[in-house]
Amino acid sequence: MSKTTADSPAETPADSPRADSSGDDQDLGAAGSQLSTAPVETAMPGSFGGNRAPGLTGRLAWTGREVLGWARWFWRQLTSMRVALMLLFLLSLGAVPGSLIPQSGTDALKVSEFQDAHKTLGPIYQKLGLFHVYGSAWFGAIYVLLFVSLIGCIIPRTWQFVGQLRGRPPGAPKRLNRLPAYATWRTAAEPEQVREVALATLKKRRFRAHIAGDAVAAEKGYLRETGNLLFHLALIVMLIAFAWGQLFKSEGDKLIVEGDGFSNTLTQYDDFKSGNLFSDDDLVPFSFNLKNFIGTYERTGPNRGTPSTFQADITYSLGAYGKSEKHTIKVNEPLEIGDSKVYLVSHGYAPVVTVRDGKGNVVFHQAVPMLPIDSNVTSQGAIKVLDGYKNAQGVAEQLGFAALFVPTYAKGSGTMFSQYPGLDYPVLNVTGYHGDLGVNSGIPQNVYQLETKNLKQYKDSKGKILKAQLLPGETMKLPNGAGSITFDKQIKEWAGFQVVQQPGTTWALAGALTAILGLAGSLFIQRRRVWVRATRGADGVTVVEMAGLGRSESAKLPEELGDLAALVHDRAPTKPADASQPADASKAADVSKTGDAPKLANATETADVSATADGPKTPADASKTADVSQPGDESRAADASTTDDSPKTADGPKAADAPKTADVSTTADASRPANAPNPPADDPNTPNSDADTHDSDSGVEPPVPAEGAEK
Repeated sequence: MSKTTADSPAETPADSPRADSSGDDQDLGAAGSQLSTAPVETAMPGSFGGNRAPGLTGRLAWTGREVLGWARWFWRQLTSMRVALMLLFLLSLGAVPGSLIPQSGTDALKVSEFQDAHKTLGPIYQKLGLFHVYGSAWFGAIYVLLFVSLIGCIIPRTWQFVGQLRGRPPGAPKRLNRLPAYATWRTAAEPEQVREVALATLKKRRFRAHIAGDAVAAEKGYLRETGNLLFHLALIVMLIAFAWGQLFKSEGDKLIVEGDGFSNTLTQYDDFKSGNLFSDDDLVPFSFNLKNFIGTYERTGPNRGTPSTFQADITYSLGAYGKSEKHTIKVNEPLEIGDSKVYLVSHGYAPVVTVRDGKGNVVFHQAVPMLPIDSNVTSQGAIKVLDGYKNAQGVAEQLGFAALFVPTYAKGSGTMFSQYPGLDYPVLNVTGYHGDLGVNSGIPQNVYQLETKNLKQYKDSKGKILKAQLLPGETMKLPNGAGSITFDKQIKEWAGFQVVQQPGTTWALAGALTAILGLAGSLFIQRRRVWVRATRGADGVTVVEMAGLGRSESAKLPEELGDLAALVHDRAPTKPADASQPADASKAADVSKTGDAPKLANATETADVSATADGPKTPADASKTADVSQPGDESRAADASTTDDSPKTADGPKAADAPKTADVSTTADASRPANAPNPPADDPNTPNSDADTHDSDSGVEPPVPAEGAEK
């Protein structure tokens, strides 16, 4: 038996049997068809209308054919793999501005600041929709085209693949030796027995196999196309899930001080945004109270000041009359209530402040949240007294204090910057104003900033701006008996929560995992076909041929074919040579050519399957014949009955004794030396061989008699 070969058809010489392209190529094309369900891409045509008949009817018919033809051509292009990849690339490219440029749906304030800072780029970005990329018309068009492309690609390929699963592997081509992987040998077993053995062996290796004529046809690797279809289907699921999530999502932020609560309604949010199809009724009815916030930080080392613990202890209830339950929310460990998730996203301090009027009446007493401006929680905020205050003259006014808070003040530095995020040495810096805060004008304003347009700043008796740095428990007196402000000893903490409701995330995750699995299957699984033909030769000996064909070139296909051939050869071994017959060199080797140039073959290179499969060794085992014909090796010379006047080649090779040679099939013509001429096909002196009467369709060429053979 021969080695399995993996030669490429592109390297076939023009004068070899592979040059016969008409019938054989058509037969091989049928055997190699449907290894993929990818649509065939067509070039741009010139015209679909064809010849136009005279008159209005002919013009209308021609126009209809032209429009229909072009529509079909554009549809094929849209559903092609090339266009799908281009659309996927454009979609990812279009998402880049959405990450780099401020988006109005995420932070309208930053968008306004960008437009104020860039007077030229701002209007251009606005016209291009770059401030709302994911809601722009061009991004939606790419999204829809990609969706349609995937749908139009996967539906016909799915039906075609289902048809392949319901069908059977195609029959064997006429010349198996033209395939990339090929092996052959001669055996004494009956052809029917060989086919049954091959059928059982292939089915045991999980091939879909059946007997078709004189050969067994088998196929394996359908999971490759299954993975390809799953990948496309997963992309569609992901696109639907993302679109569904963007249309019905909601996202709101809420800052809550210790002791305060929250109810999931629109009026309770500090900031809220939602999808186009979201409604207020989609909010999950729940509420919770922040009982305590715990934040600890590293004290020493290079990570000093880094948070080590961030957690919020809450009690929550579902619905208006739900049972109250305790829960702890940590970073990346949200509270899940129905379709909503409550995340812990920020933290800060809220010093408790008391403001009194000139008569000592308390007009303001509450914790004032301060917003951090650096990693050490240096914070700023505004204290606003809206109602209940009257100055020394009895006139109602509003008070405002610009505040700066540091949890750990650096003594002696004179600067209001915190040295550590923990409450080691808290200091509150305040500056007083009085007048109209502008909250009654109807114009919305930031609750953490003080609008000083209509306010007057307090000044001391020397005419300097009134401000003070207060420690817990200290008080700053307002001039002219206007009252006072006290920094209480109690300092509360606040936590920022984000309530997210985004449907479709589970489907998106499932689609992503399925896409990864499908892509892995389409990349690492090879779809291949194997044929085993067993026919009876003219001398009554069965000739076995095995060949394999894969969708792409792979070194694993010849290896797998060699393993299969070894298993079949174990039960249908090579037929031993008959020592009683004359040593006719034409019977010494059953040669099968694949088109390579004639050369002397080394029998050790023909890899007899009986040896590789550790089966019973026959007298004709190729591993015992050494080199069939090798120049200069007198110990491997021809039969002793060869006369002295036997013809020899120029470099002295001698043919091996026929009873000692194996039934060899190689990828090259091993029956004669390279310098020996081919005898004419009609030469009456050419000895008849068993291979002369083989069917030409089997791909077996008649051998040339070796030199020195007994005549």
